[in-house]
Amino acid sequence: MKEIAVIGLGYVGLPLAIEFGKNRKVFGFDLDKIRIKELKKRIDVTKEIPESSFLEAKNLLFTDDISSIKDCSIYIITVPTPIDEVNQPNLQPLKTACKMIGSILNKEDIVIFESTVFPGCTEEVCVPILSNVSNLEYNKDFYCGYSPERINPGDKTNTITKIKKITSGSNDDIANEIDKLYMSIISAGTHKASSIKVAEAAKVIENTQRDLNIALINELSVLFEKLDIDTMEVLEAAESKWNFLPFKPGIVGGHCIGVDPYYLTHKAEQVGYIPQVILAGRRINDNMSRYIAKEHVRRLIKNNLISSNSVVGIFGVTFKENCPDIRNSKVFEIIEELKKWNIDIVAHDSWADSKEVLQNYDTTLGAIDENNKVDSLIVAVGHNDYRAFSPEILRSFCKTETPVISDVKSLYDKKDLEKLGFDVFRL
Repeated sequence: MKEIAVIGLGYVGLPLAIEFGKNRKVFGFDLDKIRIKELKKRIDVTKEIPESSFLEAKNLLFTDDISSIKDCSIYIITVPTPIDEVNQPNLQPLKTACKMIGSILNKEDIVIFESTVFPGCTEEVCVPILSNVSNLEYNKDFYCGYSPERINPGDKTNTITKIKKITSGSNDDIANEIDKLYMSIISAGTHKASSIKVAEAAKVIENTQRDLNIALINELSVLFEKLDIDTMEVLEAAESKWNFLPFKPGIVGGHCIGVDPYYLTHKAEQVGYIPQVILAGRRINDNMSRYIAKEHVRRLIKNNLISSNSVVGIFGVTFKENCPDIRNSKVFEIIEELKKWNIDIVAHDSWADSKEVLQNYDTTLGAIDENNKVDSLIVAVGHNDYRAFSPEILRSFCKTETPVISDVKSLYDKKDLEKLGFDVFRL
């Protein structure tokens, strides 16, 4: 049985390595030495993998030593593919991984990519690097495949084995081998795409479609606010029709939905097509943080709560609920907008790592409770413990007579909040 090396042990790579490690020898490789030390102690800071799963993966070995994986025959690359400051694909982590694997690649080896990329990236960007570094010929000496990740961080129901896997290979035989490989761990089954490029395109449009649907509801939310109509009441009414799509307004961050559309538009522009709808959706969603901050400040002004010592408390800074991931979280854009008004801010998050938040966003997490009261609240993330707050508890956190609350995720009953004196804004 061929030995596997999973390259990159984050939200995608670690669950994959764990599953393969239950039945066959697998190396989990990461350049982060601290991460490797933690994983060897069965500590997962992403909180995706419980200790029991580490124990089940009895054939899994963790390493940061490239020489220890040189005899593997299958390399699965799961490194991040972010965007840069001008929303262009940042392929440096992917290119670095290709150079590294190219240096140890042997004849008959297979390299499978799971990182989200634009259609054509595997064979136009990754394969040339692998070939040049290894001095091996593609589809003669070594082979490639693409099987996009579909991990949903924080979701304990739709886990890796329960989500159907798209597979593909650089020729028919390799496509079949890769499909069989994933079938061995994915109980939900697989869908074998006709080519690597088709598999790449399928992945990138999944999140693009979701991004556009959310953008439409976000735009409607802005419109309904101007019309003095409650968006959630409108959606509740519309959802009474069987085929209405149940999307909700919100801030779109993270490393998938807020990033993947830019990979698709990048490739579109390369071939001379300027996308209209996709970029319009991105503009709407990218502006929602500023819109939330503006609406919150407008209500602060209306209630005479803008002063040199006014404090806004923010519950939640991660990019989604019940997950410690802060990458590309748009909550920090809300914080930056509020700072322009010289407003003091206390941010709290029950899931995020305080050191990571400080290091990456220069924000210190603090306490918001009956002993540490604020003038207004923004509940930005729907962590379960925040959902459990009653309106009375939220009111006890506020020291002003008419506090403002921006319930970004619409977690609470608006009328109950208003009865307690809150000026309520929600998307």
